[in-house]
Amino acid sequence: MKTRLIQNLSVNAVQLIINQLLGFGIFYVLSTGLDKNTFGQINLSLAILLAAFNILSFGIDQLVIKKIAAGEDARSLLSIYFCHALVTGIIFYGLIFSAAAFFPHNNSLYSILLLIGIGKLMIYFSTPFKQAANGLERFRLLAYMSVISNVIRCSGLIVLAIFHQLTLHSIIIIFISGDIIELLVCIYLFTRSTKIPLAIKWDRINYFALLRESLPQTGVVLITSALARFDWIFIGFMVSAIKLAEYSFAYKIFEISTLPLLAIAPLLIPRFTKLFKQDDIPVRELKFLVRIEMIVAAFIGLILNICWSPVIDGLTSDKYGAINIKTIFILSLCMPLLYLNNFLWTMYFAQGRLKMILTSFTITFLVNVIGDIVLIPFFKNEGAAFAFLAACIVQSIYYIKQNEINGLAKTWYPLIVCTLCALVSGFIARMLFPASWFVLPSAIVFYIILIFATRQASLSDRKDFSILFNW
Repeated sequence: MKTRLIQNLSVNAVQLIINQLLGFGIFYVLSTGLDKNTFGQINLSLAILLAAFNILSFGIDQLVIKKIAAGEDARSLLSIYFCHALVTGIIFYGLIFSAAAFFPHNNSLYSILLLIGIGKLMIYFSTPFKQAANGLERFRLLAYMSVISNVIRCSGLIVLAIFHQLTLHSIIIIFISGDIIELLVCIYLFTRSTKIPLAIKWDRINYFALLRESLPQTGVVLITSALARFDWIFIGFMVSAIKLAEYSFAYKIFEISTLPLLAIAPLLIPRFTKLFKQDDIPVRELKFLVRIEMIVAAFIGLILNICWSPVIDGLTSDKYGAINIKTIFILSLCMPLLYLNNFLWTMYFAQGRLKMILTSFTITFLVNVIGDIVLIPFFKNEGAAFAFLAACIVQSIYYIKQNEINGLAKTWYPLIVCTLCALVSGFIARMLFPASWFVLPSAIVFYIILIFATRQASLSDRKDFSILFNW
């Protein structure tokens, strides 16, 4: 009989696979159907909007998940968060609209930003319902709410492409329509499934109490939002929209390749919140989880690099493959670091160490921004990727030094070993079978051999798997 964790992981994984496939479909149609300059401008607008709306959450989203998972009143928290989203979202979009006076009448970037912003505002309004479903561990409901917009956008763009009607105007209409429908469906599905009605009621006392509690996390959100898209924005404004189109394509595929992390990350917050309330912390199981994550992350990075140029150039008619080989290699080195950082962040968040988390993200942000400013003018996209890698390394070092659980002091070890196994496997495979279809299967075989030889995996792990899935 499946445990609840396995069921939740399965539902979340299916939702993410569907969303990532749909997201790739959207990205593929846009990248191949538009010129690089227009594609770059769309991505620059999305980067600005996504960063802004993430910042506007003030960290309340993660705190709401934690509080609902801990058993606090979901109805009250949903009402407070939805009121916050309404007020901050309307004020922000009003500022964008009023900024028209500062842009030339025919500025295409501003027009794209203003129109796509309507849709992203609707997505922002739907966030409280998704986070409440996450806190309630209603992952099936969350899955339904999370795929609607991408289904509409992907299917609409494919139809437009088939009938050769793919224009900037039609793309924007599809984007706005999908986002509005997602908001309406989210409200309907959430209220119907949870029996929690939507009550728009201003609760000043509890709102400001929640806001004060989220202040350390607000700093984290501010920094992580800027960190996540600063390189896109910097490349778009300081280099060119064409270079942003190339970098954003590589980065999007890199994001898609982190699917296992995206599948498990939402499950860890409520799970870790409950685990760290116990006196006896399951250190053995946590160490095993880290080791498995490192094996998976390094393996995906290996596959990504070997398949990159032949697959991507074939799919995009030589537009985004070979030109991004160095960029994707540097980004793939970040993958195990992202897994480890997410694990440690979730652990510290569950422990309530928000000020320490804020410090870590401040340091990480500064490293990334300084790296972008120094490297992008000289190395362009590769410089942005390297700055991101340096930031991830610094964050990992800081998190490891802040660990207070003795059994988890060496979480860095499987990261180093698995990454080296992937690098050695890829190098040997390419040396033995240059320009051959046999490179991929041989690299996989070499990786498996090295993982077992270095004792990162063993046959006895089956028992630990059983324990892990019965948390």
